[in-house]
This record gives sequence, C-alpha cells and structure tokens, in this order.
Amino acid sequence: MADTESIIKTKETHSEDMNKKFNIPITMFSKKPSYVIYNNFYKEDLKRITLKREYSFYNYCFISVCISFILGFIIGVVLMGAQTSIAVKNPRKLNLTIRTLNSLKVPKDTRELEILDKRGFSAVSFTGDNHKYKDIYPKSLTDDMKEILKDNKMNREHKKLNFKLNRTLHVPNENTVLYGNIYWGTEVENSMPQGYGENTAEIWEQYVNQSEVVKMEAGCGRMQNRLVTFKDGIQACVRYRQNTDQIQGEIFSFYVARLLNLTNLAPTVVKIVDVKDKLWSNVANDIATAQWNSNRAVILTQYIPSLESATIPDIFKPSNRHLNKKDIQEITMKEKDTDKQILINKLKLKNVKPLIDDTDFDHVDMKLNKKTKELFVELAQWSDLIIFDYLTANLDRIVNNLFNYQWNVNIMDGPAHNLARKMDSGLLMFLDNESGLLHGYRLLKKYNVYHSLMLDNLCVFRKRTVDSLKELSDLSIGSKLSEIFHRKNNAVIRDILPPLPEKNAKILQERISKVLGQIEKCERLFGTR
Repeated sequence: MADTESIIKTKETHSEDMNKKFNIPITMFSKKPSYVIYNNFYKEDLKRITLKREYSFYNYCFISVCISFILGFIIGVVLMGAQTSIAVKNPRKLNLTIRTLNSLKVPKDTRELEILDKRGFSAVSFTGDNHKYKDIYPKSLTDDMKEILKDNKMNREHKKLNFKLNRTLHVPNENTVLYGNIYWGTEVENSMPQGYGENTAEIWEQYVNQSEVVKMEAGCGRMQNRLVTFKDGIQACVRYRQNTDQIQGEIFSFYVARLLNLTNLAPTVVKIVDVKDKLWSNVANDIATAQWNSNRAVILTQYIPSLESATIPDIFKPSNRHLNKKDIQEITMKEKDTDKQILINKLKLKNVKPLIDDTDFDHVDMKLNKKTKELFVELAQWSDLIIFDYLTANLDRIVNNLFNYQWNVNIMDGPAHNLARKMDSGLLMFLDNESGLLHGYRLLKKYNVYHSLMLDNLCVFRKRTVDSLKELSDLSIGSKLSEIFHRKNNAVIRDILPPLPEKNAKILQERISKVLGQIEKCERLFGTR
C-alpha cells in the first residue's frame, strides 16, 4: 500500500516537473474539459458564425451602395434642373459649344441660335422625338456656302403650281393630295424637302475652284475613291476611275437631273488630277499613295452626312408594283377610317358603299396626318427616281434588286442599292450614277425589261417633272447637254473628258418620248368620264 502511494506521488512530482520545464499550465492535466468535441463539431460551428458575420457585412455594403446611388441620382436631377432654369433666365452664362458635321468645334452665341430657331425647318425624326436640327458651320464659310449645307430643308414658303384648268374643274388647294388624276397635289409638294437646287450646284463649283484639299483618306466606296477635306473642314467624295465612261456617266447624269429640276443629287463637279494645281498641291503624297495618275478626270461630289439606308416601298414590291390614283385614295381612306367616329358610322350604316369603290374622281382632298404625309413625300420622290433611272438606264440601283430577285426573293426587303435617306428631312439621295447614259445604254437589250417594269406601273407624277420633260422633248437634248458641259468646264477638262456621244444623246431623246407616252397612257386610263 505504501509502495502504491509512493508510486502515485512520484508520478505527480514528475508531472509537475514536466509542466515547469515546458511551461504548460497545470489545468490542462489537472482538470478535464467542460465540453466534448465530436468530429470537430465545435470548429465547424465557429466557421458558420464567421460566415454569417461576413455575409451580414456584404449585405450592409450593398445596401449602402444602393442608398448612395439613389441619393446621388436625386442630387444630380436637382442640380440639372437648377442649371436649366438658370440657362432659360440667362442663356449667355452658358458656354454653347456644338460639334459640327465634320467634327469641328464652333462656339455659338445666343443671337445665332435665335436666328436658327426662327428658320426652324421641321425635321423627320428617326428616333421618334419631335426636335429640330440646327446646322452649325465652320467660321470661315461664306453665307452662300452655308446655303449648300441646307440641302435637306423644307421651304416654308408654299410653292405655287402651274395649273391648267382646261383638263379639270377642280382647283387644287393646300389640302389637295392628288389632282388631274395623275399629279401630286399641293399638300405633298409643300412638304417636299428642298434638296439641292441649281443655286447650290453653282456655289459648289465656285467653292471647289477656290479651295485647297488638305487631307485625303480612304472612303466613299471603291478602293481608289477618296474622302477629301478642304481647309475650312468641308468634305467631298472624289470618284477616280480608269474608265472615262464612268466619269462621263456620273457627270452627264448629274446634268440630266439638273434639266429635270431634280434636287436629289448632291452638287458635283469635274476636276483634273494635277499636283501643281492649288487644289491638290497639299496632298501630293496622298495622291501617289492612292495610285492616281496625273491628268485624269475625277468627280468631286459634296459629302453628305447623316445618311441612312432606304428601302423599296411596299407599293413597288412584286406583290403590288403599281402606283395610281386609286392607290392614293385607298391610303388616304385608310387614314380616315382610323377616326373613331367613322368606325361608329360604319357600324350604323353597313349597307352604304364606301367611297373607295367610286372610280369617277379626278382629285383627292384631305388633311393628312404626319405618317401618311411622310409616306406620300417618299413616294413622290420615288416617282422622280423611276423616271430618272429609266432615262439614264442606271443599272446600279433598283434594277440591281429586280435582276437579283430571281435568285433571292428577300432582296426586295433589303436596302435599295445606291439609295440613301437624309435622316433629318427624309430627302432621298440618288447616289453613284456612273452607269448611266453610257454603260447602261450598252446593256439595254439585257436590262431594259427591268427599267420598263417600274415605269409601266407608275401613274402618279410630280407636275414640275412632267413640265420639264415636255420642254426637253421640244429641244435637242444632245445640244443642251453639250452646251452645259462646255459652259461648266474649261478647255483642259474638255480635252481629257469627251462629251456625251451623239448616239447616246439620241437614245436619251427616245427615252424621254417613252416617258411622256407613259404619262399620256395614265391620263387615258385614269381620266374621268
């Protein structure tokens, strides 16, 4: 028994010596723990508590960010509202700096903005907002040059149409959509974009003669074409071709458009590539890079910004493909039928035949809504386009779509080739007319059926276009184009670029007669009894 006690004491003394030697608390061996660990349960519990705390911290952060964003947004709205009110009360306190179409910053003062507001040409908005475009120009431009950039504005002064009352008893008024069975009325004509008239063509010629190109860069279509920038920031597309036929086609198609009073072609001039000339002297290296040959004729066309693709209207697609006075009346009646009162009256009078069945009419009078008016403005421009492309036998526009329709039925739903729309006014731009009058005439046997397809189904025309055609039919179109070519181009250009061949002038004269024949046919078909 004594030996046992001595052994126990010896073990305890040994334990105490070991504790002192390694500085281990006595309680670790003297006391049992107050808890039991089963498979690290305690450690996992501690981890859960830590994760909960971290998630709570992230939640607080997310909530604080949201609150900060909301408060910042409210403060920003308040500050912007206050700034707007200050601007209205005293607009001169604001620094009005607006970027031009060619990325040039020009400060505007209040007086100039007020002048623009007074002109206030209405715009066709592709965003759905009712707003007005304000054209800002480089400072160095003359007033005449600024007029060119107003290519797309509607003239607020009502245009007076020349009416001949011996063919119709109806006198067109400001709400006339169609008159004389085949002519677009005053309401449509007064809504047409102004476009590029004869004055803008003359101003562009003078401008190019006095200007210097300071920059050339790739752009404007094919590989050797170039986008050039003049000293004051105005830009132009330069068309360079190895084949002079295409240069002739472009410039003489432009002259034909001028004779027809069409304003859908941008101002265009012919120049000769010569690095010694003031026009090209600053870009001699760029000309060499573009691989342009000297003494070549090139076309300079005013660069048109803000363009979007244009599609073929449904009425000219294969399922319809006709435009006459019945189509115009049907479209206007659809607009009229949207009125609630008309719908109510239809329910009451089910046995009454609608006016659409009445074919004995020679005019359509109605105040149009914005959407229908824009549609008719587009169709009126298309009537000019069909005539212009038929006369010049242009292959690179609608004929391109018609020819490829046999392989791709969806091509008529896509953008029309070489046709664009000004986004601010709805002006259709007839682009790239180089295939007209020469290359197109050589391929008439193959493609004339497609040109005739569009013309033969058109029976609504612009009066001024028809009047221009009648005047040209009484003249020698070849002599007229030759006179314009000699008047607008110097001897150097005339030596390098030939005039329109006599054979081609005769074909053009014949095609003018065919268009007038189509107009007479429409008068017979849709004339009132």
